[in-house]
Amino acid sequence: MMLITFIFLVVFGKLVYLQIVKGRSLQARALDQWTRDVPLSAVRGAIRDTNGIVLAGCNTTYTLYVRPNATTTVEKTANAIAEVLGKKYDEILSKISKKGVSEITVAKKLSKEEMLALLSSGADGMYFGRDIERYYKYGDYMSQLLGFVNADGEGQAGLEEYYNEYLRGQDGKELTETDLIGKELSSELKYIPATDGLNLDLTIDSYIQFFAENAVKSALSEYNAKSANCVVMNAKTGAIEAMAQAPSFDLNHIDRSDVNALFAKMKLNAITSVYEPGSTFKILTTAIALSLGVVSEKDRFYCAGGKVVDGKRIKCWKSIGHGSQTFAEGVQNSCNCVFMELAERIGVERMYSYFEAFGLRAKTGIDFAGETSSILLKKESVKPVDAARIGFGQAIAITPLQLIAATAAAVNGGNLVTPYLMKGISGAEGNTVIRNYPSVKRNVITEETSATVRKLLKNVVSLGSGKLAGVPGYSIGGKTGTAQKYANGAIASGKYVSSFIGFSTVEDPEYIVYFMVDEPQGYRYYGSLVAAPYVGQIFSRIFSYKEIRPTEEVASHTYFEMPNLVGETAGNAIKALSKLGIHFEISGSGGTVVAAYPEAGAVISSNAIALIALSED
Repeated sequence: MMLITFIFLVVFGKLVYLQIVKGRSLQARALDQWTRDVPLSAVRGAIRDTNGIVLAGCNTTYTLYVRPNATTTVEKTANAIAEVLGKKYDEILSKISKKGVSEITVAKKLSKEEMLALLSSGADGMYFGRDIERYYKYGDYMSQLLGFVNADGEGQAGLEEYYNEYLRGQDGKELTETDLIGKELSSELKYIPATDGLNLDLTIDSYIQFFAENAVKSALSEYNAKSANCVVMNAKTGAIEAMAQAPSFDLNHIDRSDVNALFAKMKLNAITSVYEPGSTFKILTTAIALSLGVVSEKDRFYCAGGKVVDGKRIKCWKSIGHGSQTFAEGVQNSCNCVFMELAERIGVERMYSYFEAFGLRAKTGIDFAGETSSILLKKESVKPVDAARIGFGQAIAITPLQLIAATAAAVNGGNLVTPYLMKGISGAEGNTVIRNYPSVKRNVITEETSATVRKLLKNVVSLGSGKLAGVPGYSIGGKTGTAQKYANGAIASGKYVSSFIGFSTVEDPEYIVYFMVDEPQGYRYYGSLVAAPYVGQIFSRIFSYKEIRPTEEVASHTYFEMPNLVGETAGNAIKALSKLGIHFEISGSGGTVVAAYPEAGAVISSNAIALIALSED
């Protein structure tokens, strides 16, 4: 009896293990053995702009399977397939007549019309799987931003990857009960329905994105540059309204032969790359100095073309100097000497404290993979000469997005916002599942200080180097930037990053536009000539699109012919341009003019910007 009891307990224990512990997995294996399944792919959620325009959607296609053992007349089935799909009858018949094969894939990417035609043909043994194919409405627009999916429909880059969990959905199956060799035992079909993915609604406005896309493509072509980038952000909320980059590529025809090359193309420079900001950084130095009370608009400075710091002479961009000027004029002139003096007054300790407050020592937190951190010298390692350079945007590397967010804080009243791309996640019925709200991290400066910064930056556009970013009748503020690039620890000859960051309106900033051209070719590499005009174009189109009316009187301009300055001494050329009353930039430090822009004889207005390139002797 003890032996029988022991055997019974063993058997009972095994039954409990099989029925309860392993029951579900064994049931699944059994179902897999006595059924044949056809996959039903989930429809990947759409990516849409803020207006509901689809940027990334899906096409539904079908895969045709034939089960020979479920076919009553193979010849009839082959004839129907050949007729509908335009294939050779003999080839189809040979393919679906194979012995010992339970299921054959006959054709992929069938249209809905072709599938319905085959179903109505009366032939049997055919089954259809639903496939989902991703497509991008505008091809090579927003390539780096949107990203792409792999062959299985999984996000691999960009927003497709970042929000893959919401977009992907859950695949389903169509099940048919069969015997061991695949012959149907029942005509009844069972479905495990697919759960479609959710839709991603962006802050991107397609129309503003088009303005930015056209601008970066034009800049890339005009200056034969390495790349061109543009970001348009709402200065109050951090919502990204456009993010464009050139060169780009068509997301509908991706070359996957070289994976490393492909992912190099996918780098979104505004978020994943750092640069020396150059003179655009002077916006932050200005805001910090005003906030600390170490400078006022009427303080006077003197620029002799450079300043000696720690025994080293650091040049101003204008080698002949700006002479005596007020702080307001120094900002307008983008004088390096002024900002070196400000850096000294601020001090390293307070400078780095404000860098922290402006978000330069951390990532912005934008909802995009691969955001890069800034590169700053360790505070304890910063020497006076380093601090002087940082004051005007050298010896520091930040991402364009960090600069945009920090500049927004400097002009929007002092609030540091978190840039974001996702407006919301919604279902097929249009119901919003998740909504993104603007996030203010902290207040950095006072509204009074911010108003002064805006006033000073308006002068840069109306009177200084940012003239070409202006739009008649509208108040725009901003700052140009021209930064040298480095290679192997030394300045790379002839390589620059030209940029401009602008905002409008000055009284109540809503749009902030950043435009950058990496390595423009030729002697016209200044941000005032390369980047500023494109920002002006973008603002002009935004005002028209949003039906924003002018708020200022349009100033009248005089027109005159550009004199021939090539061969003149630097002094004579400067006197001639000063007499005309136009703003001008100087490239080089020699004594003779070797090139000038615009060319001699061109008709220009008093609102133009000229450039004289000097010899290097």
